[in-house]
Amino acid sequence: MNTVQKLIATGISLGAGFVGSKLVDQLWKGFTGNTAPRKGSEEAAEASMRQALTFAVFSAVVAAVIQVLADRGATKAIAKFTK
Repeated sequence: MNTVQKLIATGISLGAGFVGSKLVDQLWKGFTGNTAPRKGSEEAAEASMRQALTFAVFSAVVAAVIQVLADRGATKAIAKFTK
């Protein structure tokens, strides 16, 4: 993998991570009516252990799905670039 391919893969992963973070926040707000209990926020200090664990699991599942999709997208983009 050359430098351009690495940059493409990195860009896709960073973009997917940003979009995923926003997606998790919006979904959490939609399902619970509260803002996401992220570290350092007032919501995190007031969240119950059950809410915090649920948010952690939910975030991890979404992150795993996004990582797989980003890897597949990067592979396709690199394949098109190398043709």
